[in-house]
Amino acid sequence: MASAATPPPALTAETTPSVLDDRFSGHSAGIWGGVIFGIMLVAGIIYIAVKLSADLSIVHSASVFPYILLGVALLIALGFEFVNGFHDTANAVATVIYTNSLAPHIAVVYSGIMNFIGVLLSTGLVAYSIVNLLPVELILKVSSGSGFAMVFALLIAAILWNLATWWRGLPASSSHTMIGSVIGVGITYSLLKGHSGVSGIDMDQVKKVFTALLVSPVVGFAMASLLFLLFKLLARDPRLYKAPEGTAPPPFYIRCLLILTCGGVSYFHGSNDGQKGMGLIMLILVGTVPTAYALNHTVGVKEVQTFAAVSTATAGAISNYVDPTVTVGDPQPTLENFLSTKKYDPSVMLALQQEVTDIRNEATNYGSLGKVPAAMQSNVRNQMYLTSATLTLLPKVASAPKISASDAAIIKNYKGFLDKSTKFIPTWVKVAVALALGLGTMIGWKRIVVTVGEKIGKTHLTYAQGAAAEITAMITIGLADGYGLPVSTTHVLSSGIAGTMAANKSGLQMSTVRDIALAWIFTLPAAALLSGCLFYLFNKIAT
Repeated sequence: MASAATPPPALTAETTPSVLDDRFSGHSAGIWGGVIFGIMLVAGIIYIAVKLSADLSIVHSASVFPYILLGVALLIALGFEFVNGFHDTANAVATVIYTNSLAPHIAVVYSGIMNFIGVLLSTGLVAYSIVNLLPVELILKVSSGSGFAMVFALLIAAILWNLATWWRGLPASSSHTMIGSVIGVGITYSLLKGHSGVSGIDMDQVKKVFTALLVSPVVGFAMASLLFLLFKLLARDPRLYKAPEGTAPPPFYIRCLLILTCGGVSYFHGSNDGQKGMGLIMLILVGTVPTAYALNHTVGVKEVQTFAAVSTATAGAISNYVDPTVTVGDPQPTLENFLSTKKYDPSVMLALQQEVTDIRNEATNYGSLGKVPAAMQSNVRNQMYLTSATLTLLPKVASAPKISASDAAIIKNYKGFLDKSTKFIPTWVKVAVALALGLGTMIGWKRIVVTVGEKIGKTHLTYAQGAAAEITAMITIGLADGYGLPVSTTHVLSSGIAGTMAANKSGLQMSTVRDIALAWIFTLPAAALLSGCLFYLFNKIAT
């Protein structure tokens, strides 16, 4: 007697065999994809070596220690971007691979190229929005033992947590990890200095960053749900709402859409997430070889002449708020104390005016920033950075003078010159980050792709769901990038997938959702605790 057919097991995160295991078992990287990326990698390394060598040619150090430290620090920083490629860039290629729109070896190279373009065209706003979370005192000491302890603690903590969540196949957020690491170092530094835990941290900047990180997954869930429902209303092709079968590609028009959105997400990932390590790389460069990287040497004679005129106007604007009975010796300690305590006293405005005048005199004496003597480069940078940070904080302190609209416009223009001189990113740094991201994607894409494609919903991802999630991620990340806000590609895309599953009433695999949610909740405190402990340890060793 024939027995009844045994029904298939329930689709769960624990029991579902990966469709990718069979479908793409022979494509892990692909020969041609590897060849293309290999050519890009070799060309990129040659370009980086040439540019770095040219920059370092002006550095005359009798010791090889700064160069060794530079090499180690850069390897760790690029290691973070490499691991970031496991997580976030893998999300960008997840739907296009899973739906058979592109084979993996083509998808990862395509994504890598779009990431590369996105990184190269990035503005640097996101990079320095991360750096600005750090205590200014610590940034000014980047060439000291505390500065190196800070950079190494941040990067190693972020790498360790990212590797741990990647090993579990969890699409955790590299953005959350990095920001948690930054906050951990900031709090530990403040406590070591005898201040309250958050006194050295720009809480307004923290709130701005966290608002973007918290709101973006909600936006991703809601927008993807609505887009999927719109698909069902307007596109009646039943093939769009079925899981991929075998290796058959999706309908031509949806395939084109999926490929386009994959490229868009990869581009905006490069222009947003790709920046997160750039600011730290710049701190490494400033700390190890300040002669080459403390100041932006592309700021030439004409710009310095304009800067001198703007500086004179700014000093005049600030004089409107200076108490004539106040005296100040060295302005730098006064401004540092103001930034540390956020408590205003009348000496701050006079110190600020003196610093503006000193910076103008130093810049104009040498004609261009590239001609500032090697021994003066770090000092001039610190003066500029300190002045810019003070101008940022002043309007936020209630007891500080209220600046008129006309004076505020002059000061804003002046601050733009300061930031251009100190907050810049050389092209070779962008190339290095782009290559590290691409290499990470090629090696570690599969774990995250399987989670996104098969383990969020109770049914496998359909073509329409993949398209809705990718469109949502592309738009959300693109808008955030335009405003200089760091968002998580991982969270936006994962929440978008979940939103389409909810809209389709196909249900969610709660074990996976629970794991992702727990990783989302614990990433920040875990990274903060880890980086804080590492900073304490490294600081003890270095000082």
